[in-house]
Amino acid sequence: MNNVYNFSAGPAMLPAEVMAQAQSEFLNWRDSGCSVMEVSHRGKAFIEVAATAEQDLRDLLGVPDNYKVLFAHGGGRGQFASVPLNISSESDTSLHLVTGSWSKGAVTEAQKYNHAKVIGETTEKDGLRFVPKPAPDTIDQSAAYLHFCPNETVDGIAYDWLPNSGDVPLVADMSSCILSQPLDVSRHGIIYAGAQKNIGPSGLSVLIVRDDLIGKARKETPSIFNYELMAKHDSMYNTPPTFSWYLAGLVFKWLKGNGGLDAMAQRNKEKAALLYSAIDSSDFYSNPVHPENRSRMNVPFHLADDSLNGLFLEESADAGLLALKGHRSVGGMRASIYNAMPIEGVVALVEFMQQFEKKHG
Repeated sequence: MNNVYNFSAGPAMLPAEVMAQAQSEFLNWRDSGCSVMEVSHRGKAFIEVAATAEQDLRDLLGVPDNYKVLFAHGGGRGQFASVPLNISSESDTSLHLVTGSWSKGAVTEAQKYNHAKVIGETTEKDGLRFVPKPAPDTIDQSAAYLHFCPNETVDGIAYDWLPNSGDVPLVADMSSCILSQPLDVSRHGIIYAGAQKNIGPSGLSVLIVRDDLIGKARKETPSIFNYELMAKHDSMYNTPPTFSWYLAGLVFKWLKGNGGLDAMAQRNKEKAALLYSAIDSSDFYSNPVHPENRSRMNVPFHLADDSLNGLFLEESADAGLLALKGHRSVGGMRASIYNAMPIEGVVALVEFMQQFEKKHG
C-alpha cells in the first residue's frame, strides 16, 4: 500500500498524515467515546472544530475581515446555481469566461436565472489550447458578476491573471486550485471551491464572500443556499456535513504545519515541471495546452497511439499508479497532482512513462 499513488481528479487523495490522524480518532474522538461524525454540530466541542477550521483557513489565505467564510453543501456545482440566486437580484446579467468544462457548466446553470453572457473563450496559439484575456470593452459594468475558473480540472487549462472587471465583482470557481499557492482574496467578490481536491472529502464546499455581496438573494433562493442565512447561523442553519468539515480542518492544520501556501506553491511547481518535462522530451507523449496555460494541478496527456491507452492504464495500475484515465470528454490520460501528492508519486509516474515508451514506443 505504501507504493500506491492516487492521481484521481476528485475525490482525490488526502495527506497521509491527515488520514492517519482521522483513523486514530475515528471511534473515540477527544476521549468522548464517540466519533466526531456522531456528535451534535451545535455542541461546544464541534463548534470549536468549526471555528478553528475557519480561522486556519483565514490564516492560510489571508482572508480580510470584510469577508465571510462559509461551509456549505453541494460541492462546486451547487454554487453554479447559488451564485446567481444570491447576487443577481439587482442585475439580470452575468459575465462568463468559458475556458473548459466547468466554466461552461456554470454558464448553463446561470442561464436558468439570468442573462449569462460569454465574454471570452479558449482559442488556439501555436496549435495548442490558449486562454486570451478578455477585451475591456466586453465587460458590461452593469453586470452582477464576472465568473471564471482559473484551473479547469478536465481540460488541464489554467491562468494566473485576473480579468480586469472594473467594478464588476469577480466570482472564481477555485475547486481544483484553492490552497495550492498564495492568493489575493481582496481582488475577488466570491471565491468558492468544492472540497474534494485540495480540502477534504466530497459533499462540502467552502465559500469566501465579500460582505457587500451578502443580503442580495432573490426571494426564491432556497434557505440552505442563502448566503445571508448561512452567515447569520455560522454555516449551521441546518446540519452541515460535519465529518467533511472536521477533515477539512485537519488538512488546514497540515498545510500550516508544512510551510503554508508558499511552500505548497514551490512543491507544486516542482512536481508539474517534472511531469511536463517528461512529456515534452518525448515524441510518444503530448500535452494539448499552450505552456502559458498549463495547469499545475491537472496534467492531461495523450499517447502517440491511442490503441495503447488500455494497456497503459492496466500496466500503470499494476505499478500502483491509479486513476490516470482522462475525462471521458477529452480522452487520453490525466494526472492530478494536488497538494497531497508527494514528489515521489510524480517521480514514480515519470519512470513508468519512460519504461512504457521503451517497451511500446
